[in-house]
Amino acid sequence: MASLELSGINKSYGDTIAVADIDLKIEDNEFFCIFGPPNCGKTTILRLLLGLVAPDTGEVRIGGKVVTDAPPKERNLAMVFQNLALFPHMTTRQNLAFPLTERKMEKSAVEARVNSVAETLHITPLLKKLPALLSGGERQRVAIGRALVRDPGAFLMDEPIAALDARLREEMRVELKRLQREQNHTLVYVTHDQEEAMSVADRMAIFEDGRIRQVGTPADIYNRPNSRYVAELIGSPPMNFVDGTIGDGKFTATQENVTVSIDGVTESGAATLAIRPEDIEIRGSDQPGIDAKVYEVEPLGAFTIVDIIIGEKIVKVQVAGQPEFELGSAVRLFLDPLNCHLFDGASGDVIAHAKQ
Repeated sequence: MASLELSGINKSYGDTIAVADIDLKIEDNEFFCIFGPPNCGKTTILRLLLGLVAPDTGEVRIGGKVVTDAPPKERNLAMVFQNLALFPHMTTRQNLAFPLTERKMEKSAVEARVNSVAETLHITPLLKKLPALLSGGERQRVAIGRALVRDPGAFLMDEPIAALDARLREEMRVELKRLQREQNHTLVYVTHDQEEAMSVADRMAIFEDGRIRQVGTPADIYNRPNSRYVAELIGSPPMNFVDGTIGDGKFTATQENVTVSIDGVTESGAATLAIRPEDIEIRGSDQPGIDAKVYEVEPLGAFTIVDIIIGEKIVKVQVAGQPEFELGSAVRLFLDPLNCHLFDGASGDVIAHAKQ
């Protein structure tokens, strides 16, 4: 397998910036996710790696070798698209064999390779079937197999399971991670689904408007987002944000009756306090905390999401199990300063991370 590297990459289409100031290295045998909202430059990164488009500036390297001007066929990368692109008139076996027969590989070698890949992906019983007779998950496995059969230097996948239902997506995430780990593949995976990215990635890059906002492990990005933008994208239910000011080591909300002391913060000015739903404690109305009321309750089995009103602000709280809350009842909220993040009110950049 091979490492992939983009250095000083910029790409525009007329006046539209596709990607800008991209410096990114994907390590050998790494499962790397490119995550962000639609039209933020994710697919352009794959096209640059594949050689389908050329950068305006910068270099592309595969396995340490500069391939910026090399055509796609010389890069030894395999692509799996969302639309799968299986040949409808070919059986699974023929679809898997196609990349090898195009290379004029001997028939016996083709058969051996196809059988090996089919066994790895658990699709041997499907080898005689046409795509129309396969389920969505089975077609996805065949598409992955057609890429795998080539034994490429790296795999690039663009929203490969987005069209599947929720249960199949979960199954395929597990399968892709298993396959990547067992086969020691370099895999670049584009998605707009944070659950996909967080569950499979060794590392991930967060994109916004063609630029990288943060690179790190899922745990690093979840626990230490470097901006409000990243914090808003990562987490389900999403992080809570309260606008206000910071001064003398104390955050004061603009409207809600919230004041939190933050140790070690010397900045002053407009700021945003952020805290994850699982880090807020709901207390009885006779206990210390912030005055609030229960607005809505959403039981989800293993945990419950409770919407709480503080002034005019709705705050989401995640609690374990299925506790009962009366709508409209008075409660108190406790925000541990060690669980709070602070972001600059103007730039959105982080001022202080949670310390737990």
